[in-house]
Amino acid sequence: MTPVFGHGRLRLYLLKLLDEAPRHGYEVIRLLEERFQGLYAPSAGTVYPRLAKLEQEGLVAHSTEGGRKVYRLTDAGRAELEARQVELEELEVEIHDSVAQLAGAIREDVRDSAKDLREELWNAAKQAPRPERTEGGDPWAGPWG
Repeated sequence: MTPVFGHGRLRLYLLKLLDEAPRHGYEVIRLLEERFQGLYAPSAGTVYPRLAKLEQEGLVAHSTEGGRKVYRLTDAGRAELEARQVELEELEVEIHDSVAQLAGAIREDVRDSAKDLREELWNAAKQAPRPERTEGGDPWAGPWG
C-alpha cells in the first residue's frame, strides 16, 4: 500500500488546515484522523516537528492560548498555499483514494478473519464429542425423556 502522504505532502496539507482556521497541534492530529475517517492519525512526533519547521520557514506563526501553542498561517504561508493550489487539489484526490484503499484493506482483513473464524468453529464442532443416544433415540432427551 502506498504511504498516506508522499514526500512533502503532509507539509502542504498542514498549510491547508491552518488556512482554514488557527489550530493547536493536537487539534491538527485529531482533524487529520477525522478526515481519514479514523483510518489514519499521525503521531505527535510527526506533526509537531513539521509545525516547528513551517514556523522556522516563516509560513506559520504561533501564539500561546490557554497554555497551548496555536498555529496560524502567515501571509507567506498563504502565498505558498495559493501558488501550490493545483498540487493541493491533486493531494485532496490522493487523500480520498488513500482512505478508500485503507478501508478496502481493512474490509479484506475483516473478511479473511471472519472466514478463518468460521473454519475454526466448524472444525471444533466436527471434533467435539457427540452425546450418547438414549433409549428413545433422542440424544438431547436426557434421563427425563
